[in-house]
Amino acid sequence: MVASSAKFITDLFANQVFYGFAYFLLVVLFTYFYTSVVFKPDQISENLQKQSGYVPGIRPGTETREYLKAIITRITLFGAVFLGVIAVLPFIVQSITHIDTIVLGGTGILIIVSVVVETMRQLESQIIMHTYDTY
Repeated sequence: MVASSAKFITDLFANQVFYGFAYFLLVVLFTYFYTSVVFKPDQISENLQKQSGYVPGIRPGTETREYLKAIITRITLFGAVFLGVIAVLPFIVQSITHIDTIVLGGTGILIIVSVVVETMRQLESQIIMHTYDTY
């Protein structure tokens, strides 16, 4: 009984389709989790109200909080699906091209892209600071 269930689990995770689907699902779920931890609509709504700011067409307070929650949910959906597709892209390429030796995985691609974007931001800020120093 134990050996057959262990073999079933081993075979299940050896299946590339199941693994790719599980990987995609975990990336999407983690994106939602991370967004909920980092982005706090209650605090942002409160800070906007304290600083006499507002979202045009939306009343300050509860309506602003609900509006921000709705917007972040929509944005996170597209971002999470995009990240999920990037994460399983090597599996898709392997199934199309039948090349089993793709070295760069989806997580590696995400890390490379984030490092490049952060480097570009830092370079841009250094260039802007340099132009301020010359005036």
